[in-house]
Amino acid sequence: MPKVKTNSSAKKRFKVTGSGEITFQKAFKRHILTKKSKKRKRALRKDGIVGPANKDFVMRLLRLK
Repeated sequence: MPKVKTNSSAKKRFKVTGSGEITFQKAFKRHILTKKSKKRKRALRKDGIVGPANKDFVMRLLRLK
């Protein structure tokens, strides 16, 4: 049997933490930042955590399940 490949775009976008959570960088922080509030930009700095509804799908893309 051939090996099953990990999804290349997923391995660039997601990272698994030590506790098993999957993190990602939040969107809307690349450009047109002048109209966004400081509070909003500060919140976008933090990593997002994949929710339970999508976790199984992301784990399958990363071949963790």
